[in-house]
Amino acid sequence: MKPTAADVLIDRLIDWGVDIVFGLPGDGINGIMEALRTRQDRIRFIQARHEEAASFMACAYAKWTGKIGCCLATTGPGGVHLLNGLYDAKFDRAPVLAITGLPYHDLVQTSTQQDIDHVRLFADVAEHTAAITGAAQVEDAVALACRTALARRGVAHLAISVDVQEQKLDADKPSPRNKAGTSLAYVEGPHPPAEDAVRAAVDILAAGQRVLILAGQGALGAAEELVFTAELLAAPVAKALLGKAVLPDDHPHVTGGVGYLGARPSQQAMDACDTLLIVGSGFPYIEYYPKPGQVKVVQIDIDPARIGLRYPVDAAVVGDAALCLKALNGRLTPKADKAFLEQAKAWKAEWLEALRAGADRDSAPIKPQRVVRDLNDRLADNAVIAADCGHNTGLTAQYVEIRSDRRFGVSGTLASMGGGLPYAIAAALAFPGRQVVTVVGDGGLAMSLAELATCARYRLPVKVVVLNNGSLGQIKWEQMLFLGNPEFGCELAPIDFAKVAEGLGLKAWRLENPQDCGSAIDTLLAHDGPALLDVVVDANEPMLPPKRRPEYMEKLQKALSRGTPHRAEIETALTEEPARTSLES
Repeated sequence: MKPTAADVLIDRLIDWGVDIVFGLPGDGINGIMEALRTRQDRIRFIQARHEEAASFMACAYAKWTGKIGCCLATTGPGGVHLLNGLYDAKFDRAPVLAITGLPYHDLVQTSTQQDIDHVRLFADVAEHTAAITGAAQVEDAVALACRTALARRGVAHLAISVDVQEQKLDADKPSPRNKAGTSLAYVEGPHPPAEDAVRAAVDILAAGQRVLILAGQGALGAAEELVFTAELLAAPVAKALLGKAVLPDDHPHVTGGVGYLGARPSQQAMDACDTLLIVGSGFPYIEYYPKPGQVKVVQIDIDPARIGLRYPVDAAVVGDAALCLKALNGRLTPKADKAFLEQAKAWKAEWLEALRAGADRDSAPIKPQRVVRDLNDRLADNAVIAADCGHNTGLTAQYVEIRSDRRFGVSGTLASMGGGLPYAIAAALAFPGRQVVTVVGDGGLAMSLAELATCARYRLPVKVVVLNNGSLGQIKWEQMLFLGNPEFGCELAPIDFAKVAEGLGLKAWRLENPQDCGSAIDTLLAHDGPALLDVVVDANEPMLPPKRRPEYMEKLQKALSRGTPHRAEIETALTEEPARTSLES
């Protein structure tokens, strides 16, 4: 049989290394689904229960593997549903290809059923978006889309009408100019830094007396070079959330996360440093950087457009993080004065003690810190951990330690709720045989709840830990801390996620007694298959920045005095760790 446009499309995806397509069937992509059906031995189709989850899975798969993540959706609303996960890929710079259907080619833009102009719709999220108008165009269109997604570390999008999918390749005669053929060549070459940039950076770093390193996801492949740089500079290393897995949390130079969801010693180091080296990070919370004029800044980034994006830079080193750090290391001389590093270590010890005290509390409802700490103590050294967005993110960032070969993923700059479970599903597919755990809140899990059925269908051994506080916890605390307003609209209708999970095909348990926390997590992790632990946790446990900002505390007191529910419980919790340490000057 002569190939159709859809056949060529899937064959070229395979040529470009795409091994999984995440999506949901629809009548606008039936030709593509048939091409996938007949190629099941070479490419896998994973059926999500919602297109948004499929796009999160594609984004996460790209992050986990470095390959092109691919998602597929039908015409009209199917394509619309992809957008959230694609914006996650855009903001966190993951190479993703989205493929969507269009109505019959002669009815496009005539207000026929599901007639949404996907090419125009995707123009903001995608580095490249195009419609395929004939079978002869497919090879070139796929090559350009895949090459663009990889080169620009972002989203590419192709739309194809339902009848064009079925068009035979020999029925679409190429134009006279279409003779060159398509190249599959793509090489990501080295990006060495310029010599003059390295010299300027070395001068600044050598002059600094209190140097701090901020490492992000761009440093994930440069751990060895980063450690050497930190040792030469006697520098603490703070990690942006997307860079959590750059270095182990127990490394003597690491102070932990930074910012609103970070660790207090990182913020103390940020406040005290006189020189800042930013390596592969676009950490977005500008208010947590040093005060303007306080520091000299060197930034390393592979993308020159991102230099100075968050903070004024005195020296820019553009290139691959490992190559740039190696060039710096060859010129730097070791700093003899380690007082700043020793101070950071002392701050870290104090903070870890506060975290420990917070997790050791036995009161009921269960303190959420207890759950995540006990989980961390039981995770495998090569565990893959995904977090959702909300109060659970900060708890995971603070209590789950990176050590050995652990990996960590989250919807970072977009910070979208609902991504934790799809990220874990992608991890289970990317790393078969490894322990995969996701920590989610009840708000975020409710958004992607049906994907529990996806875990069951494909027998993916994902372990889900639900911090169920009946509240949109982060929003509740932001209302009070940022605005001084009493909590409003954040309370959630109760869901027994254990019962729901059982109905969707998972083994599940509900936990309410803090004394049973460790044993319940043991049972969860030991289960052979997908499983869920629904933990009822304290809804009044504070979510505070790791270091006090006076304006936040003033607004919190205002919110409490204006009638925030459960004021007495909140005020009691503020006197306990780790909130007490966060409230100290």
